[in-house]
Amino acid sequence: MTEPPKLPPFDYQPQPYLGPSAEEVLRLGRQFLNPGLFLYYKRPLMLVEGKAQYVFDEQGRRYLDALGGIVTISVGHCHPKVVEAAGRQNALLQHSTTIYLHPNIVEYAEKLAAKMPGDLNVCYFVNSGSEANDLALLIARVYTGNYDVIALRNSYHGGNASGMGLTAHRTWKFNVPHSFGVHHAISPDPYRGSWGRDDPDAGYKYAADIKSLIDHATSGDVAAFIAESIQGVGGCVVFPENYLSRAYEHVWAAGGVCIADEVQTGFGRTGSHYWGFETQNVIPDIVTMAKGIGNGTPLAAVVTTPKIASTLTQRLHFNTFGGNPVVCAQGAAVLDVIDREKLQTNALKIGNHILAGLERLKEKHNLIGDVRGKGLLLGIELVKDRATKEPATAECGQVLENCRDMGLLLGKGGLYGQTIRFSPPMCVHQQDADFLLDVLDRAFSVV
Repeated sequence: MTEPPKLPPFDYQPQPYLGPSAEEVLRLGRQFLNPGLFLYYKRPLMLVEGKAQYVFDEQGRRYLDALGGIVTISVGHCHPKVVEAAGRQNALLQHSTTIYLHPNIVEYAEKLAAKMPGDLNVCYFVNSGSEANDLALLIARVYTGNYDVIALRNSYHGGNASGMGLTAHRTWKFNVPHSFGVHHAISPDPYRGSWGRDDPDAGYKYAADIKSLIDHATSGDVAAFIAESIQGVGGCVVFPENYLSRAYEHVWAAGGVCIADEVQTGFGRTGSHYWGFETQNVIPDIVTMAKGIGNGTPLAAVVTTPKIASTLTQRLHFNTFGGNPVVCAQGAAVLDVIDREKLQTNALKIGNHILAGLERLKEKHNLIGDVRGKGLLLGIELVKDRATKEPATAECGQVLENCRDMGLLLGKGGLYGQTIRFSPPMCVHQQDADFLLDVLDRAFSVV
């Protein structure tokens, strides 16, 4: 049997781990943590250290983190500039709320607003993408005076009550009352949907379902349309050209506002653009963002226009930890690193290299039904049969196991867990990309 691929050289020595064993941590977790939490892999993996695009387990073994902490590590694990910024603020003042002045929140808001197009320049900071989407929904409903919301099937917008209502995956929706006033349009999926990539009018045809929903399922007046710019948990589904522009037109005509969920697609990850919605040539009314915004810190934001933001002055609205000085310092450092190290450019270059390699693997391995994505947000959908497109769920799980054994960590998505997801830190380099493709090739060869 040939030797497995070797990770690229990395001049870093992890610290000795002196804590409890993985077995003890698993035992304690089963006793004291919510049993609803799930773990990847048949032998759960314990990570105790991270540096750049790599993570280390308690034995000191190094892995390429090609999932990026679920699309969260944007500039690399423990980036020294980010760590320094957070540490410096931690030593001065760890917590202050928005009832007092603090320079970090306003300076960070100014830097973030400078990255936004149009009149999107008012920021409201929260702690997670779920919170951001919940707040965006509140703002849209109060601003428009309407209640109904259009979301998409195959979407994911969070695990809180309102996020679950917007989400359209049975695997993430508990059997409790939810989705009040939410209507789900068909997913504009060029692989599994009615209109594929060979149809130049696919975007318009999918968007027509939004108009139909407005006409048949609402009063004709809606509060909002919300969509991820690329569906992440749904399996890295990239919309056809012109889809969002036509969808926005239908929603604006019905009195609604348009919300772009940039939780996974923002901050240069798509490579060609800083924001995912820009790949569709639209400017939304409200943008929600989280994950990569803070490189792992609990930070999220809602950004909108001054006119829409004024909605919240009708009542008191407050977030205890939103705009915390430490996370704002970390968020500002992330923006600086993305620019200084040209990570958006790197995401485009390395993403295209990986994408081309995945296309070659598709020609070799019949399990791969579709390859898609932009920049360093990529997916391959596995099917038992390319004609029927029956999801290859078990095979997807086995490929992930095989990759883990060779030092590569990946994610999965799709309703049936049939899509492998790639979202490494944007500092990943070409040697890592070649390692990833080599490991994946071998992983498929033994399924």
